[in-house]
Amino acid sequence: MSKDTYRILAINPGSTSAKTALYENERLICSENVTYTPSGKNETGISGRKGKHIEEVFNMLSGAGIATDSIDAVVGRGGLVEPIDSGVYIINEHMLDDLHNSSEVVHASALGGIIAYEIGQSLGIPAYVVDPIVVDELDQYAKLTGLPGIERRSIFHALNQKNIARRCAADLGEPYENCRFIVAHMGGGITVGAHRYGRVIDVNDALSGEGPFTPERTGAVPLIPLIELCYSGAYTKQELIDMVTRKGGLTAYLGTNDLRKCEKLIKEGDEYAALVLESMAYQVSKEIGAMTAVLEGRVDAIILTGGLAYSNRFTGSIKQRVGLIAPVKVYPGEDELLALASGALRVLRGREKAIEY
Repeated sequence: MSKDTYRILAINPGSTSAKTALYENERLICSENVTYTPSGKNETGISGRKGKHIEEVFNMLSGAGIATDSIDAVVGRGGLVEPIDSGVYIINEHMLDDLHNSSEVVHASALGGIIAYEIGQSLGIPAYVVDPIVVDELDQYAKLTGLPGIERRSIFHALNQKNIARRCAADLGEPYENCRFIVAHMGGGITVGAHRYGRVIDVNDALSGEGPFTPERTGAVPLIPLIELCYSGAYTKQELIDMVTRKGGLTAYLGTNDLRKCEKLIKEGDEYAALVLESMAYQVSKEIGAMTAVLEGRVDAIILTGGLAYSNRFTGSIKQRVGLIAPVKVYPGEDELLALASGALRVLRGREKAIEY
């Protein structure tokens, strides 16, 4: 294998599964999706999943006839570490500690970095994370909330937003660093970011309840009624957190987080389902409008991505409202495994320098 060819193992975990793939440069060699069926507390956390997933990774490689000494690097999705700039980061002991300290209760993405580190150590190869969810490039004006002591945070789908923005820039024949984009990642969570010359200077924190409602989240809600609900005694703290992060939005209105089922209801004549879908598209459009103001009205393209972008009805409703602002580009789905591998590949090729956390 020539020095221009690299093999990269990429790991991207979620709350109920973890996807793994091996790439030779940008070409997929093999992949696998490990599904979790937790039955107890210990099995839902990092400790309950890490060992199983590492074993499955090596089983995948063995089954595909891949020699482990042919792998040049391993890269994982990053979790809620300290706020950092966009880039490719070396997973060191400091990052590993932060991943462990935040991972059990906050975000499954931390598992990617933990597994990547352990595999890297066992194989003697570098381990990285790329654009974790805490990438923070917010403009100073974006952080104040009106309540001293609480600042807005930058927690969003940084990996996919950055990757798709680079892809759109390439399609337009421009470097990402020369472009002004609004990127809406639309999945179980929805984040809308203002990309100005390679930096995301404002974005809604969907994890904390900002922005549009989504298939699972309430998004922003009026504060006084929410405070009254908190003190009503009807719900525990965890029940309220679940209500706004996992059981809101489409799930609360229609009993499903699947947009395809919502569209099926609409086709069958369900006017309420149509109202809910159009309202979600309306709220995404409003957030895009807000980011237009952030970019002072100068927008090269509006980019719609994520799983919801497969819906022509949903994207069409958004286009109708924001199409006069800038051209709307649709990149359905997300290819975060390839985005991870591409980040590591930029480092291995010497096009980007890995950052010490």
